Amino acid sequence: MLQGNAIVAQSGGPTAVINSSVAGVVETWLSNPDAPGNIYGGISGIKGILEGKIIDLAEQKRSVIEGLRYTPGAGIFSCRHKVTAAEQERLIEVFRKLNIRYFFYNGGNDSMDTAYKTWQAALAADWEMRVIGIPKTVDNDLAFTDHCPGFGSAAKYIATTVRETGIDLESVSTKNKVTILEAMGRNAGWLTAAAALAKRYEDEAPHLIYLPETPFIKEKFLADVEKVYKQLGYCYVVVSEGITDENGEYCFAAAGGRDDFGHAQLSGVGVALKDLIEAELSIKARCNTLGTAQRSAAHCASKTDTDEAFLAGKTAVEYALAGKSGLMVTFERQSDEPYQIRMGQTSLANVANVEKKIPLDWINAEGNYVTEDFIRYARPLIQGEVQMPMKDGLPDYVRIDLNRGRL
Repeated sequence: MLQGNAIVAQSGGPTAVINSSVAGVVETWLSNPDAPGNIYGGISGIKGILEGKIIDLAEQKRSVIEGLRYTPGAGIFSCRHKVTAAEQERLIEVFRKLNIRYFFYNGGNDSMDTAYKTWQAALAADWEMRVIGIPKTVDNDLAFTDHCPGFGSAAKYIATTVRETGIDLESVSTKNKVTILEAMGRNAGWLTAAAALAKRYEDEAPHLIYLPETPFIKEKFLADVEKVYKQLGYCYVVVSEGITDENGEYCFAAAGGRDDFGHAQLSGVGVALKDLIEAELSIKARCNTLGTAQRSAAHCASKTDTDEAFLAGKTAVEYALAGKSGLMVTFERQSDEPYQIRMGQTSLANVANVEKKIPLDWINAEGNYVTEDFIRYARPLIQGEVQMPMKDGLPDYVRIDLNRGRL
């Protein structure tokens, strides 16, 4: 077994279960009597490691590490940082100095690219090191895995919100008889599509769903809304922030806004469609924009999702200690009913900067809803409730002590 220390870090937008993966890494490492070294945490992802912001996670209270399994946000903090070639060299210097031989990076597409480049930099520098990617994203758009930890809980929250606000819309006689809910989803509509899980009856919300995978045509959208409104007297629409026109251009992108990885900043689709409906159909509408609540609602987390996030971290350690490197942990579905998965792996090169979109045959012919195939796929991922300690009527989440075990 390769002797040396390990480090785990988080990157990208947090999820309700991202910390469960960190708990999986830390608890598995610390419970292994043959673990070859210490387990460190990089504060604020790869950026924090470059800046030397590192703590010894074994110094944290065990109750805190265990509490990460139900705590939202990025427990050891996160970042969105594209590493330069010079920084890759600096990174290897940090690893040499601390004798880090195991690197676990928890994140999405861009994070897997960072993990892949780190692995390549270590090979080029002749620094033997195991690099394992741990999947995470509410967007569910990582390739070569059936699904991603984080999606199931966000999907459960979206579906719950749609069911509750849909009942509200149906039951209250007000002028606002069209509701637009804007959901996260840049280029893949998995999370938006999950709203369909809320529907139990034919006339129940949601009535219309619009995804980035199919072109958004304003005239057809207005006709769809008007048709539902005339039938029911109200209409509930769920739309992805990343819907595009027939030319593949974002319908609602902030002018010039880009993140470190060059992704366009998206905003305003819900408000824009509300204004469009009121102007063209003379129907009062309202917009619900959930923002980061979609990814941080741990009170509504899926137990399946939380358990699988922990399993992803646990499996990452097992793979690394078995000598594997340069790969991402994956989930391979064996069946829908009963739901069964097994753990797998794929090369980091396969998933770096690659997006998985909803299959077009899972979207209806009208392009305004999903098919039963999607429902069968998504429903198992939202099952079960996470029991968490409460204090003064609120969830009693834990907090990492950043001064404890600081290197």
